[in-house]
Amino acid sequence: MDIKAQIKDILVKLLKVKPEELKDDVKLYDSIGVDSTEMVEALIALDKVFNTKLSSNEIGKFSTINDIEKIIQSKISK
Repeated sequence: MDIKAQIKDILVKLLKVKPEELKDDVKLYDSIGVDSTEMVEALIALDKVFNTKLSSNEIGKFSTINDIEKIIQSKISK
């Protein structure tokens, strides 16, 4: 499973949304209605799956699935 698919899988389970609602460029806060608590939970889940240490500053950059993928990709390629 590629990174984007794993991110979507985590968010679908965590946010209890349908997979088709999580388009790559959908704004998670504005379109899906994700709140800051849910994003912190997502951060923790993503850290566990990808063995990363995402900071609270980086979570503010989590606007879309594409944004999350770029940050995760940069973390795991170091």
